Amino acid sequence: MHAERARQILRGAVTGSCEGEDTALLASIAGHAGDALENLMLAEQMAGRIEEERRAAHELQIAAEVQRRLLPTKTVTMTTIEFTGHCVQARAVGGDYYDFLDFGQGRLGLVLGDVSGKGLYAALLMAHLQATLRGLSARLAAEDLTQLLEGVNHRFWESTAGNHFATLFFGHYDDARRQLRYANCGHSPPILLRTDGTVERLATTAGAVGLFEGWTCSVQDLTVGRDDLLTIFSDGVTEATNDRGEEFGEDRLLEILTAWRARPLAEILDRLVDDVRNFGVEQHDDLTLVLVRGR
Repeated sequence: MHAERARQILRGAVTGSCEGEDTALLASIAGHAGDALENLMLAEQMAGRIEEERRAAHELQIAAEVQRRLLPTKTVTMTTIEFTGHCVQARAVGGDYYDFLDFGQGRLGLVLGDVSGKGLYAALLMAHLQATLRGLSARLAAEDLTQLLEGVNHRFWESTAGNHFATLFFGHYDDARRQLRYANCGHSPPILLRTDGTVERLATTAGAVGLFEGWTCSVQDLTVGRDDLLTIFSDGVTEATNDRGEEFGEDRLLEILTAWRARPLAEILDRLVDDVRNFGVEQHDDLTLVLVRGR
């Protein structure tokens, strides 16, 4: 009945014979139709956004899983040291990573890197940095750390055009000599707690990688004695902030290391991670630790 009347009104509108009330009814029908069309378009847009967000979340989940698989899983057997590491990312993916590189013949690479920025782009740069280090390390066998890291810097600089950088600690440990040869490229100085209680900080030997095309570094050597404890960490550890604006800081880190130094490395690592996460109101930066102890 209403549909037939609407058709009659529409025919009248075409021929110009609509009465006033018919014109009002036609305008009302047109208004409702416009509202319905607008709602339909909004619903389609919303459905499109939901689908895009679903795909993005799925892709981010895949990226997070890939990044987890990039962390070391194989055990390298060493005689004079034990070691472990852990990374807690602030987001689904992040720019921190650590690695243990097996050079064979009792030689081990110890790596901790922190790429500038956050999120997916930082994670992609982190994966690029790790792949570069692994590739160059395999070829150079860590015999020349300066040459190795100059190559890393050049490739990272080419990939980012100087817009991003990474702080990096790279150590090459020789089991037979108990010697650690290292380069600290703009990274937070690792802490070496000696058995007699003295503390050494492994200061920077070069700037961060990726900032400049022309770049070089120097290396340092040290001996890891029995029960010496080396802690390599990202700034997400010491710069974690509580609700009063206080940073966790190196003093708290060193206090825990001193009190727990005789415990199994896994327990020390868990204690450090728990204390840092409980200290901060919210985790704003990736938190990465590598512990090495002489035996």
